[in-house]
Amino acid sequence: MSDAKMKTRVEQVLHYHAQTKHHFHQPARSLGYMDWANQPDPFRFFKGCPLKRLPLSATDPDGPHDALYLPGILPLRPFSLENIAGMIALSMGLSAWKVIPGSTWSLRMNPSSGNLHPTESYWILPGGEGHGAGVYHYSPFLHALELRAELPSCVADAWHNHFGTPGFMVALSSIFWREAWKYGERAFRYCHHDVGHALAALRFAANLMGWRMHLLHGISDRDLGRMLGVDRTDWVPGEEDEVDLLCWVGPCDGQPCLDALPGGLIDPFDRVSFQGQPENLSRERHPWPIIDAVAASCRKSRIEVPAVSREEFPPVDYPGSAWSAAQLIRRRRSAVAFDRGRSRMSREHFYACMQACLPRCNQAPFDVGLGESQVHLFVFVHQVDDLPAGLYALVRNPQHFNELKQGTHPHFLWSGVENTLPLYLLEPGDWRVVAKRVSCNQDIAGDGAFSLGMVSRFHATLEAAPHRYKQMFWEAGMIGQVLYLQAEACGLRGTGIGCFFDDPMHDICGFKDIGYQDLYHFTVGSPLEDARLSTKPPYYHLQDVHSP
Repeated sequence: MSDAKMKTRVEQVLHYHAQTKHHFHQPARSLGYMDWANQPDPFRFFKGCPLKRLPLSATDPDGPHDALYLPGILPLRPFSLENIAGMIALSMGLSAWKVIPGSTWSLRMNPSSGNLHPTESYWILPGGEGHGAGVYHYSPFLHALELRAELPSCVADAWHNHFGTPGFMVALSSIFWREAWKYGERAFRYCHHDVGHALAALRFAANLMGWRMHLLHGISDRDLGRMLGVDRTDWVPGEEDEVDLLCWVGPCDGQPCLDALPGGLIDPFDRVSFQGQPENLSRERHPWPIIDAVAASCRKSRIEVPAVSREEFPPVDYPGSAWSAAQLIRRRRSAVAFDRGRSRMSREHFYACMQACLPRCNQAPFDVGLGESQVHLFVFVHQVDDLPAGLYALVRNPQHFNELKQGTHPHFLWSGVENTLPLYLLEPGDWRVVAKRVSCNQDIAGDGAFSLGMVSRFHATLEAAPHRYKQMFWEAGMIGQVLYLQAEACGLRGTGIGCFFDDPMHDICGFKDIGYQDLYHFTVGSPLEDARLSTKPPYYHLQDVHSP
């Protein structure tokens, strides 16, 4: 790509990011009302695809809380369809149905902004007992794989020979319309938060199967679209899948392949026949040209090997939890409101939340290979035992410490609070009103044990490659998924907050330019439950189709 084209793409991304900021008196553009008649279907179906029903496991992998993070705690399982189905169920499947008089809706293992679920998953599987080699789309509603294309055995064999281990691939894509229907121009951001949620959910689920998962950076978005048949699908205009990423899932002792993938692995997909017609998600759609423009600017056309921080954080022992790793995944919910009087947590549990957010190179989910960490946490501590209330910073990449210190308010203390944790007290005090105000005046940001903003090293990261704009949101989403599960492990609950006032948060921190930008907020506390709600099992609607 020429320098001029690169500059144009960077400028387009910068324009989008500035245009979609929320300000105190001017939110980012959206319809301004809920167009219920055109609410998108949260489930994608391909009409005319053969359907492979997946088994619903009677039991989940039995491992303690820290089996989420530490590879090798649970034994390596064979790459059978039953075990792949187990990974799918614990990452992309349904977790429950909620019922209120007059309405029923589903929840999933992977969180989503507004529970709108723009993220789709595709599974490229070798042949095995009960299934053929193929490109499959996963249907969460049916807990089934839709066969989009059969693959000749030589294609699957070529991939196995390349990696030298058994395994399979999983890809993620986004449907922007699902989020834009509600959130308008800011939807592109939320879609990529959700990609990060799903990426972490996949990595955790793979860990419980005794498997490793690695991002394959050596492929362009165009070539990934060829592999998934995106370029040969008759999409409903405005409801297209935009490809995001591809991962290899293999044994724990397998090594990631970060080099450019040879054309001989990708070209055979051009000769594969894809089938299935995507069904309409809405009757009508409202166009958002700025989303189309930023998506085009963020497509990865250049193959690169991402830099990885050489800094390593000390190992940590996580406090025990009353629930197993799989139970925590299934319990995860997004809180709607917190009980301020009960939203306290111990310092031990708070430190465990912060430790789990650090990008250790041999600990899920950050060992997936996203690249050098860019996102840091500015934490409003409200009610943590034996820890002063105040504004803190968790520095997730030590190489950025001096830059962060120099770029924030000069009166900040930057006082370390724990030898094994890069957590620094910036300014003591009661920040609950500020935390609420900067998170679009949502009480939940001030009523919990703590809330935080995820601030990314922005301009330098973006100038290196425009597609890294998406990856910054992926990293933030991965941190969000970690906090969701850690909150559950502590007996509390978390909630991601996509609505926040961007520049006022920068003012709180002291940032005066676009060197660092706020991308995502999160809060943890004790939930107030809605007594009107009842819960149904995730696949109660399939009882006549699936065996128990």
